[in-house]
Order: sequence, then structure tokens, then C-alpha cells
Amino acid sequence: MISPLEILQQYWKHTSFREPQAEIINAVLAKQNTIALLPTGGGKSVCFQVPGVILDGICIVISPLIALMQDQVEGLQKRGIKATTIPSKSTPDEIVTIFDNLKFGSYKFLYISPERLQSRLIQQKIKELNVSIIAIDEAHCISEWGHDFRPSYRNISKLRELKPEATTIALTASATKKVLEDISKSLALEKPKIFKKSFFRDNLAYQIYTIEDKLYRLKQIFTKTTSPAIVYVNSRKKTAQISNFLNANGFKSSFYNGGLSNIEKQVAFENWMTEKTPIMVATNAFGMGIDKANVKVVVHYDFPNSIENYLQEAGRAGRNGKKSFAVLLKNANDIRSFKEQTEMSLPSLSEVKEIHKKLYQNFQIAKGELLETIYDFNFLEFCKKYNFTPSKAATVLTLLVNNGIIEVTNNFAKKSSLLFNANSSKILNHKSDKHFIKTLLRSYGGLFEQETKINEFILAKKAGITSNQVITNLERLDTEGLLTYKQATNNSEVKFLQAREDDRTINRNSREITQFLSQKKQKAANIVAFIENDSICRNIQLLSYFGEKKAAKCKMCDVCLAEQKTKSTISEKEILTLITEKELLSSKEICTFLDADEQDILVHLRQLLSEEKLGLNNQNKFYKK
Repeated sequence: MISPLEILQQYWKHTSFREPQAEIINAVLAKQNTIALLPTGGGKSVCFQVPGVILDGICIVISPLIALMQDQVEGLQKRGIKATTIPSKSTPDEIVTIFDNLKFGSYKFLYISPERLQSRLIQQKIKELNVSIIAIDEAHCISEWGHDFRPSYRNISKLRELKPEATTIALTASATKKVLEDISKSLALEKPKIFKKSFFRDNLAYQIYTIEDKLYRLKQIFTKTTSPAIVYVNSRKKTAQISNFLNANGFKSSFYNGGLSNIEKQVAFENWMTEKTPIMVATNAFGMGIDKANVKVVVHYDFPNSIENYLQEAGRAGRNGKKSFAVLLKNANDIRSFKEQTEMSLPSLSEVKEIHKKLYQNFQIAKGELLETIYDFNFLEFCKKYNFTPSKAATVLTLLVNNGIIEVTNNFAKKSSLLFNANSSKILNHKSDKHFIKTLLRSYGGLFEQETKINEFILAKKAGITSNQVITNLERLDTEGLLTYKQATNNSEVKFLQAREDDRTINRNSREITQFLSQKKQKAANIVAFIENDSICRNIQLLSYFGEKKAAKCKMCDVCLAEQKTKSTISEKEILTLITEKELLSSKEICTFLDADEQDILVHLRQLLSEEKLGLNNQNKFYKK
């Protein structure tokens, strides 16, 4: 059997694995069910893709995001590895064809959403396949305690029933001990091999600063560093505003958000990757597939939604191992504003019912009706029509998707299409666009026979013109009747998976919905507590959250730097000696016995608690462990 390292070198062009990729791959090859917790940038996909190539049969990959699936499928195809997914519009006949290709066409990977697994046709076709591995990406979605719980993930156990002989690997970049236990239990994995890579980053300094003039601080940061950077903000409008501010002050930046067209996103991403514009100002829509090693600074201009999100976003800095910074800026209004926004985005159960009902009404779907139609959906128009708060409506759509009630496809993964209407001689003899038409014909085959997906950004590079010029040329040729050009829009597409039953549908899912909303509120409280806690090392706080209890001070976060500036007036050893003598003491009693700064004593007490050298009883008295 060819070795994993040879596969890595042949298809990925890497000479070695990152720790602990090799151990995980060997466990999967040894047919051991596995759970892998690897931080952002840890190379999770390689852990199932390499053994998927080596073993006979198909590796089925469960993934929650259509765009993420498409991205990985295209990545494998570029490497010469046969992979596919099941498009949302697929008819039963098309699904049968896809599975025939999987069965007889030397395919190695099938990417599928957990919702798709509910189809009896797909279950039957999976039964007919030789399945080597079941890989579950973003496995924290299985757990009620995960930060993005999706009830449909609970049904993955059905796939394990269909293919009990397949090896299961569950992967996540963010999971607490409780979440890992829940994953194992839900998938019925008996004594799985668990790999946990520490979240500790010895080169990444977490720094939180209270700054009234955040824009001025951005200028300071980017005057000091010219290396690539990301600035995360919480609104689409801010991405453009802050990018324009930076550009006006002599810096080079692009902006990225979910409202941009496919082409605009590609241009912004390409300019950032090539460092034409080394600063990217973005919402959290900028995240999928980012693998840029030399990002030196990640700035959170606004609060992230959870500690998990913060760690993932901050973790995009310093992947080359060099000293890097995760900077969060806050001012006096931020905590209050964040709490208000959290409350505004969390609907009540009655609001969930109302938005759900209006979604069906919007497309004139009658009660009891379920159509196979896929509807073009403009989210902001929908909110305006029914006077819904966009943040609450967005949360409800997430709930409806997560509970398998609807399927929403965003067009950032969708491509424009083209079909020539005139014959080849008329096209080739066109006077004004000969060079452009020849570029089209060289780039894509079958333009005269069928509607073909195209990429305006790639065409622009090949033709030596801008993306906007490509669009203008295609629209003109469309107007002249020479071709039909369908440009990808920013709208989403909605497919209803359940017949309209209004309140009854939501009542059936009320437990999961309530749990989701409660979790959102708790996650928001956790990130606020982390940001406000300036007495315990940031690294210790983060690692403790994910169950790593024996973390040491990082000596480079804002808390550690502040401690180094104000020399300690008391030692941890003196506190431990006092508590050993007195057995039980409250913090006030300790401050009375010791001639030292009260704040300094409290810092040490928190540190000793986190290191489990001290315990705290139900009367809030400290004791030595």
C-alpha cells in the first residue's frame, strides 16, 4: 500500500505532515473510529482526504455548508482527485446518475449535507456503494452544547447504520470537553481514538485594549506593520467605510462581506492574497478556505459572537510560526452595545413562528402544500415587506435550516452561465469583439451545445481586461442576440423541505430552537466575560474554556504585560503558605493577613485557582489542594 507521505507529496506537494496529522491518518487507516480536535489552520481536511485516496472505496464527507463543500470538491479536482457533491436542484434521475458515476467512475469522495441524508433515495444509493470512511466535518454541530448546533447532524448515526463497516472520523476546530463527549455518544462511537491538539499558540499574543478612538489606533497599528492583516467588523457597511478610511490615510486595503458579488469577492480576495492590498477589512463571512501563512495581525474592531469564533478568527494570524498579534479594540459603549445587539438578534418563539409563516406566505404556498420548486429569495426585500428586523430574521432562517425545514443556497458559490445562440461562423466573424470571443472559446468547451458555467474574473485575466469590461461585453453580445448570458446575482435560493403547517412545525422543534437561542445567549455572555477579565492571562482563560487546565502564563498578552509593568508586591508562595497554616480563608481575610496590594492578591488567587493549586468551597473560602 502506498504510504500517506507519498500521497501527500504526490497530490498536495508537501514534504511532511503537521503534528498530529500523521497519527490521525494512521488511526483511520487502522480502521479506528477517531475524533480529532484541531485548531484553525491545523489541516483537518488532510486527515480524511489522504486515507480517502489510499483506501479502496468512497469517503463520504458530511459538511454543513454548501459553499464549503464546493470549495473542497474543487480543491480535490484541481489535484486530480475525483470528488463530487449533490447539487440542491438535482432531480431523482440526476441523483441516480451521480451515484452511478460514484460506483463505476473511480470517484474517491462524496460531499453531502446532513439534511440530504434524510432522502430515502440517497440512503438506498449509499447502501450500494463501497464506503471506506465516513468523515464528519464541523462535528461540534452534532452537540447541543456546540456553538453551532444543528439537529440534522444528529441523524448522521443513520449513515453509520447503513455502512457499519466504514471507519468514522469526526473533526472540529472548536469543542469543549462536554461537546467531545456528546459527539462520541451521538455517533455511538465505542472507545474512539481522540486526538486533541492544544490551542496554545506560543507565537500569538492576544491583546485587548480600551480605546476611545479606534480609527486612530488602526493607523498606529498599520504604521508599525506592513505585513498582511485582517480587520474584522460586525457590519457590511463598516467594511467599506473602514477600508476607505485606511486607503485615504495611505494604507492599501480591500473589503469583503456577504453582500458582494462573486466577482467582487474574488477580486478582493486575490488582491489580498497577492498583497496588492495587504489589509482586508471584513465581516466573519471572510473565513472559509483562508490559508495565508504570513498574516501578522488580526484586529477585532467589533466583538466576535463567541469565544469559539474569536479563537478561529484570531487564529488566522501567525501560521508561519512568527510572532503575531490578535488585537481586540473596545471602548466604553461596546459592552452595552454588544449586549443590546445580542438581545435584538434573538427572537422569541412567537417571533420564530411569525417569520416562518410569512416565509411560506411570501411565496404563496398554501397550508399542507410542499412543492419541489426552488425560489429566488431576496432577504432584505423580505424583511422590508413584512417589517422584520434583519438580525432576528437571519437568526430564524438559521434555525429553519438547522432543523431541516428549509434549505437556503447563497449565490457566492453559484457561477454565471453562457450559451451561444448564433452559429460559429457568425460568432467568429463578429467585428468588434474578435479577441474577446476567441478568449471565450479557448477557455470553455461546449458553448454552442449547452449552457456552460463561466467565471468572469478568470476571463478578465485571460483577456487582459477588467471584470467589469467582461460583463459589459457579454451583456452587449446578449443584447445583439449572439448569446444568452445569465449573471450570478446576490440573491439566495430557498427550497422548502417540509409542507406548510405553520405553528405545528415550530412546536415540533421547540426544544431544539429554545436550546439554540439559550446557547447563543450563553456564548455572548462568555465572550463578554473574557473581554472584561483583565486579571487572568488571556491564554489561560482561552485554554481553560476548552478544558486545558494546566496552562501557563503566555507573558505577552495585555494582562501579562500589565503585570510585568507593575512589579508584584506578593508571591504565590506566600499566599499558599498562609492558606496552608490557616486552612480556610476568604479573599478579604487573606488581604487582612498579608501586607500587599489587594488587587495583586486577587490576581494571584485567580491564577492559583486556574492552576488548581487552590480550591474554593461553597462559602467562598480558599483551601489548599
